[in-house]
Parts: sequence; structure tokens; C-alpha cells
Amino acid sequence: MRLSVTTWNINSVRLRIDLVLRFLSEHKPDVLCLQETKCPDDAFPLKALRGSGYEHVMFAGQKGYNGVAILSRFPLHTRGVMGFCEKPDARHISAVLGPEAGAAAGIVLHDFYVPAGGDVPDRALNPKFAHKLDFLGELRAWGGKRVSGPAILVGDLNVAPLEHDVWSHKQLLDVVSHTPVETEALELLRGEAGWIDAARHLTPEPEKIYTWWSYRSPDWSGANKGRRLDHAWVSPELAGTVRLVEVLRDARGWARPSDHAPVTLTLEL
Repeated sequence: MRLSVTTWNINSVRLRIDLVLRFLSEHKPDVLCLQETKCPDDAFPLKALRGSGYEHVMFAGQKGYNGVAILSRFPLHTRGVMGFCEKPDARHISAVLGPEAGAAAGIVLHDFYVPAGGDVPDRALNPKFAHKLDFLGELRAWGGKRVSGPAILVGDLNVAPLEHDVWSHKQLLDVVSHTPVETEALELLRGEAGWIDAARHLTPEPEKIYTWWSYRSPDWSGANKGRRLDHAWVSPELAGTVRLVEVLRDARGWARPSDHAPVTLTLEL
């Protein structure tokens, strides 16, 4: 069977519910993982999403900030939520695909939203950057043991780790999301735990891959000054099943879009 899992920083699920519903109707992933839902749990648009064929939904939200959610065509079990840096931020949720998912049953899904880190890449001068580095450090500690079993980790990790994950490696070395301290931290935690970067597993450098384009650019598509901030990782057990990682760039051009494009991982199980 084929399993498709999409990750998308939606930048407010209520503001962009029409875009989410359009995406689900046109692309029909088996699982959609959202970040930055910016929605408290009691206001999450559950009815609309279930009405689109995604009956199984788990979410962790807060008013106006952060927030993550997993929508699935298959039943979800074993909801998990982790906190980081002694903050009440909703930045992680996990679930397990149930037996009804057939060959995909038992796959553990992790959905993360890593802090953006502000504008100044200096721990001493910028508390937001310090928070980001501390978050990545705690994430490394969580993943200190090598991942085992079938598992997928997706989300807006807010780091473009490789040279060709940004439009200009040289110009962005001092820009938050591509500084050496961030890229090394992300690659270290990924490597230590054994996660496989699915996009680069299929499409090695030097080919460019972007998933985010700034709102500040009046011609984001023509300028194409993007970064790969959104990621899909798989456990070693699933590495041989990865068939496609697709950045659905068209969605970045929809009316009132998120600045992130959806990224879909497809496995052949």
C-alpha cells in the first residue's frame, strides 16, 4: 500500500481553513500534519475537517500562537504531547496509526514546530534565539537513543540545514535558520538518533529544495529566494519505503497563503 503524509505550517488554521479544505480535496493525503495552528483546542475547526473525510484528528493548541495537529483517514491511537524548555507552548504532538491502516499500522507519527528564533543570531542578545537553541538541545536529548521501529517525524523545524537548502548559502550564514550553530544542532540530533532525511535521501545536493518563501518578497516565485524549513524524516526501518517527497509549491501562490508550502512524503509499504 501507499501511505502519504503531508506536513504544512498553515499559519492559522482558522484563517486558512478554506485552503486546508481545498488542499485535502485536491491532494487527499492519508495524513496531514499541521503546525502553527494558532488556535485553542476549544476553537479548533474539527467539524469542517471531519466533514472533509478526515474523521481522526488529534491536536494540541493555544490561543494565538504555536499549535500542532494530526488529521488522518485512519484511526489514530496513543496521543502524546511533549513540553520543552519549561514553557507551556504547543509544539509537539504524536500518534500511532491504528490496525485499520493495514501495512501502515503501528507507524508512530511525530509532528513538531520548532521555535523560529527571532532575527538576531546571538544567544546573549536575543532570548528567542536562546530559546530555539535550548529547544534543539532538549530535542536532541529526547532523541538520544536511536529511533527504532517504524516512525515518521515531520514538521516546521525552522532550520535549513544544508548549503543547497537556501537560495544563497554565503548570504544566509548569519541569518537565523541557517547559522552554523543551528544547522549543526539539527544535523547532530538527526544523525545521533538515526533519522533519515527523506527529501535528501531521494534528492541529494546540489539540487536546491525550498519549502518557505518570505511574505516580504513582492515576487516570491520569480525571486525564488527560498529556504527548506519543513522536513520529513523516517526511521531506518522505513528508509527503503520512501518513494517521493514533493513540495507542493502551487499552494504558496493561493489567495492569502501561508508562507510555507505543503510537503508530502509518500511511502510504499
